[in-house]
Order: sequence, then C-alpha cells, then structure tokens
Amino acid sequence: MTSRRSIPLSRRHFLRGAVAASICAPFVTSRSWAASPNGKVQVATFGAGGQGAGDLESFVRHEKFQLVAVADVDRRALEALKAKYATEFPDLRVYRDWRELLAKEGDAIDACHVATPDHMHAPIGLAAMKMGKHLYGQKPLTQNLWENRQMIMRAREKGVKTQMGIQVSSDFTERFAVAMVHSGVIGKVKEVHSFSEKDWGDLSPVPESRDTPPDWLNWDHWLGVAQDRAFIDGYYHPGNWRKRRDFGTGTLGDMGCHIFSSWFRALGLTTPTAIKSTGTAPANATNWAINGQVEYTFPGTQYTAEDSVKVTWYDGNRRPPAEVMALIEADAVPRQIKVPGQGNIIIGTEGVLLHPHGGRPELFSQEKFKGYKYPKLEPRDHYHEWVNSILAGGASQPSANFDYAGPLTESVLLGCLASVFPGEELKWDSAALKFNNSEAATRLVKRTYRPGWEIA
Repeated sequence: MTSRRSIPLSRRHFLRGAVAASICAPFVTSRSWAASPNGKVQVATFGAGGQGAGDLESFVRHEKFQLVAVADVDRRALEALKAKYATEFPDLRVYRDWRELLAKEGDAIDACHVATPDHMHAPIGLAAMKMGKHLYGQKPLTQNLWENRQMIMRAREKGVKTQMGIQVSSDFTERFAVAMVHSGVIGKVKEVHSFSEKDWGDLSPVPESRDTPPDWLNWDHWLGVAQDRAFIDGYYHPGNWRKRRDFGTGTLGDMGCHIFSSWFRALGLTTPTAIKSTGTAPANATNWAINGQVEYTFPGTQYTAEDSVKVTWYDGNRRPPAEVMALIEADAVPRQIKVPGQGNIIIGTEGVLLHPHGGRPELFSQEKFKGYKYPKLEPRDHYHEWVNSILAGGASQPSANFDYAGPLTESVLLGCLASVFPGEELKWDSAALKFNNSEAATRLVKRTYRPGWEIA
C-alpha cells in the first residue's frame, strides 16, 4: 500500500488547525461507550509488560474502565497480565498479533492503549484511530517525524479522544512550573537548559552472535515495521531496544517528552526552526549515542524575552555550563535543595526557576523569592482524565492530546535526528516536514517500512 504523502501546511495554518481541531473536531467512533456493558469504556491494550503493565495499574482504578483484550508478542507478559487480572477481568482475551486483536475485537472496544516499543506506536495507533477508536499512546508519540504528523492528522480527522503518556504533565509539580512562568515571577524567559543523567545509547558495534528466538517470543512480529535482522539474546528485547535507532529514540526520546513538557507548555511553544547537535555522535547506523547535547532555537512568544528562545538539552554525563549551574548551586546548599539528575533550569529576566523532573519547582535566589506562595491547583489524574473525556463526549480534549503532544514530540524527535549530523545547524520547515538545508537529514524524516508492514 502506498503511504500517504505529507499534507502541505503553512506554519501558521498548522498551528491554527491544532486549536481548531481541539474545539471543533467531529466526534466519530465505531460504537458508543453508552452501548457498552455496564456503561464502561471498553479498552484494548497493546503491550502487556513494562510500561503497559504500569499504565494499567492506574487505568483500572477508574470504575468505568473495562479491559477487554490485550496483545503482546511476548507470551510470558501476556500470561502474567492475564493472571494478575483474573479476578477483575475474568473474560480478558489475549492475542499475540495486534492486527488480529483489532480485526476480532473492533466491534467490542471503544478505545486503545498503546505501550509497545517506540517503532510500533504509530502502526498500531493509526490503525486503531482509523477504526474510530480513542487512543492513549505512550511517549514519544511515534518513532519518527513523518509518523508523528500522521498521528496528529488522523486524530483530527476521526475526532477521537487522545492522550500521550506524559503523566507527569498532569502532576502538581509540572503545573506549578507552568503557572509560575505564566505569573511572571521570573520575568520573561531568556533561555532554558534541560538535562537527564540517563544513557540510553551504545557506542559499541552490533555483536556478531546470532541466537534462536525463544518460543515465547514472536520475533517477526516484534520487528514489525523494522527491517528484518537476526535475533540477539538480550540485545533488543525486553529493554535494550531504546538504544537501537530502528526501534527506540535514545535518552532524548525516552525522557524528552516528559522533561520538555513544563517549559514547552509554559512558554506556549510550537516547534523549533533550527536544531544543532554538539554532543557525541552515534558510533554507527544501528545505535544511538550517549552524552548528547542539542541546541534548539524556537520562535519567541509572549513569555520570552526575545523574538526567539534557545533551549539546550544534555544527557548522560553532560550538564549545563558552570555559569548556568552557578545560578542555583550557591543558593541551593543552604536551602538543602539537591540539584537533580534530571530536570530544567529556566532562566528569566527577573530570576531563575529550577524544576526537577517529578519534583517541586524552586525559585532562585532565596532572598528575592522568600515566602513565595505556590498557586492553588485542583488535582488531576492523567489516566483518568482520558477515560473521563471519553465518557463526557463532546469536543473537549485531555490536556496532553495529540494537538499538544504532536508538536512536543516533533521537537524531541528533531533533537534525536540532529545527533546523526553533529555540528550542523539544521533549518527545519515544520509545515513541509523537511530541512531546508539538508537533503540527508530530510531522508531520515520517514523510515523505510518492511514489505508487508507498511502503514495505512
């Protein structure tokens, strides 16, 4: 099947569409939740282990959430999940092939939850939304930029309720940071520094060993849209796929959507116009690098000091420069504030905001912001927000719907791609999905799909 071409949109048109879609999109599904047994939202999940299993622990606490079916290529994960929910969901049906689940359960489900390795987020998500199913998709929304745009457009086309799995964005900690920036307490933002100590990369060559896939793993289906290759025990599954460029997105892809979200939302950003990697380059065409550093240039907004704002990402052993760390370190020690391994330093014209990932944001300096009162916010459950949105119907969307999550993911994935071209400032045309100054980089916007696994 021939892949759909990118939809040409001007930058302003694309962004205006994001707002319009969230307000005016038609509500289209293949069935109504009201027709569901017991009036519950009937859900299928894709990915029974790891993050998928963790997500379900939160979803099942919603009294109107009904788990109907689950698909996973790992038989062990399926058996463990079915056993775990044997009492709560005794009729839970399990599948080894996600396509079979959608074909057989399409009339029985209202929504889908996708928590597979990154490379299968879009194939499953697009197929589910094509059937009119609401979608909760784990971060990053997709594995590449072209898929990300297709997810945004498909969600708008079908009018489904969407949410990306950046659960910290609903937590008080991130919402405090957003409210603080909006209040002007640190003035207009001049620059941002984001960092993660994780090192989801590998500078070593691919091992020459070749192993027989275990009988509990369907290796062909695990590969999915990726090109065929030999199974290597422990190299891809269950966790190391994040290090491999065909399957994961490295440290930036793993943590960027979480960590970027506070300043991305606080500053009202869209997508960057220029990206430059100054960190370690990938050692080969197979693996992501470690110790990355990426410089972004975003168009300015009402919350920035200039017409553009610079954001720099660091991972592994990289950290913001000494002069940036000095803005918080001297004041952090007497206040017994530990500089985190992951988080953001947001520098304003009137002060500095340190936002640890998953932690309470802190203002610097101590004397200037002594006695600061944090805003009062209502609690919000990221998982239940999506379920409640489905139940409520109408045009409103959850807070991390794809019109928000899509541009956020686009920014993250641009940094991942830039690492392949160290030292080059790549000029990005978001509307056209291309780099104006690099044909080589543009070729990586979309992957080559394995025959028989093309995205519809």
